[in-house]
This record gives sequence, C-alpha cells and structure tokens, in this order.
Amino acid sequence: MQQLVNSAWLEARLGREDLCVLHCSITHVTDENGKPDYDSGRSAWAEGHIPGSQHVDLVHELSDKDSDIPLMMPSLDQLRDVLEGVGVADGRQIVLYDNNFSMWAARVWWMLRAVSVEAAVLDGGWRTWIQEGRPVETGEQQPAPIDTLTLTPKPEYFVTKDQVLDQLGSASTCLIDALHPKVFHGERQDYKRPGHIPGARNVPALHLVDRESHQYLPLNDLRQRFEATSASNADRVITYCGGGVAASSAAFALGLLGIFNVAVYDGSLNEWAADPTLPMTTTDGTREQVKCEL
Repeated sequence: MQQLVNSAWLEARLGREDLCVLHCSITHVTDENGKPDYDSGRSAWAEGHIPGSQHVDLVHELSDKDSDIPLMMPSLDQLRDVLEGVGVADGRQIVLYDNNFSMWAARVWWMLRAVSVEAAVLDGGWRTWIQEGRPVETGEQQPAPIDTLTLTPKPEYFVTKDQVLDQLGSASTCLIDALHPKVFHGERQDYKRPGHIPGARNVPALHLVDRESHQYLPLNDLRQRFEATSASNADRVITYCGGGVAASSAAFALGLLGIFNVAVYDGSLNEWAADPTLPMTTTDGTREQVKCEL
C-alpha cells in the first residue's frame, strides 16, 4: 500500500468493505496549571468526520497505561484490543488522518509499522478534505466486523534512552530533533530542562508540511529540509521530539524519501529531560554548552 494517499483516491473508495479509515485527532486543552495538554478527540470526530471513519484515542487508549511517561507505545495486547475495536484487520486498506498537520496520523502509522501492519496517511488530512468540499458524516457509527488481525512486533522501530545514550558521538548514527527551533536551541523551555540531546540536528516537523493545506511538502523540498543532516547516508537514523509524535512525522517524511533505517525514541524529551544524569545541550549563538547535572 502507498505510504501517502490523496483525498481523491480516498473518496473514490469510501464504502468499500476492505477500507478502514481512522480519525487520529486529539483535542488541545490546558492542565490545571494552564500549560498545554491533550485530550481525546472523539467529540470533535462525532461532530464531523470522513464518512465511515472510526476514531482512535491516542491519549487514553493508544498510550501505555502502565507508563508514567505520556504517549508511550502500548503493549501488544492493549494495541490489539484497540485496533480490533475500530475495525483494523488483515487484508483491509487502512488510511489514517487528523486535523493537526498529520503528526498524530503519522504517530499511529509508525505504531502500526512497528507491529507489521501496513497503512497510509491521508495527505493534508481533515484540512485538505474540508477545503476540497468532500463529503462529511456526523454522529457515531459501529465499525465493520473484523476477521483476523495479525500483529508481528518489530522492536527496532523504537529505541530506549539507553540506546540513544549509547549512540551519542557515533558518526554512523544521525540524531534528529523534530521540535520547534526555539525549543531545540533552549530559548523556550517546554520540558524539565531546556535544549536538545547532544549531537542532534533540528528538522522541525512543522517545517515538513504546508501550513495552509497540511500536506507534506514535495519530495525535493523535503530533501532540502534534511540536507543539513546525515540521514541519507547514516547507518541508522533516530528521531525524537517531546513525546514521540512530531518524531513520527519526521520518520514518516524520511520514508517518503526512501530512508527506512529509522527508529523513533519513544520517551523523547518527556523522559530524557526529566533525567538529570543525561546530557542536554543549549545553543548560544555559535557556541554550544553541554549541561549534564550529575
């Protein structure tokens, strides 16, 4: 199946029994301290969605319930239960979309890839679908009955903080930070400590899509975005962000460029910045300072 499909392709296939469309959006909220947070996007899905689609809850259902770190890859059993509940099954064409630059859809795409399930992301997601005046459905519908869902884990698609630590300074590994440049440079602190993992190069996930249509940039433009990194000739590429979402979008974009030796650091800065024994780097002009609290 193609990795990226357009809205005309999808509309022409609506109603087919072998099609499974998943709405992956979340809702942006604030916590009790007024800081940005996330919640389920199910209510927004019920108000309007691509006909026949089902909602998957990344915040509560597709995150590891036993982890203190938010948005971590769930267990195989938890993942299977959620996927079966929304109609994912062997032999079905799975298409993912969201309302936020395809980052949440890319996150689900990466999770499915890590258990050997093929899927596609709808280019432009909900934004392009609405802009083009394509059909919209409201309310909640039951998913089509499933047959068999086979999940075969591929653990190499995710890495742990110890694996990231082991590769620091390795010339054969390309480490990509997919966060906003101000967060990367330490000018804005969104996590426990400011800055980035030493040796990382900044390729913001939001710079990989068109801000108006939410579609991924043309391949030549994507290549330029990654030009300053060694992704094209590295033995391994590791992407990270704050919680593995923007990192999945960067990994998805690398796949569009034919670069598949990629892993996502699942814990990302939610985990790394909270561990004072791990090094963080902030950039001050042309000078980098490594801050490691021991």
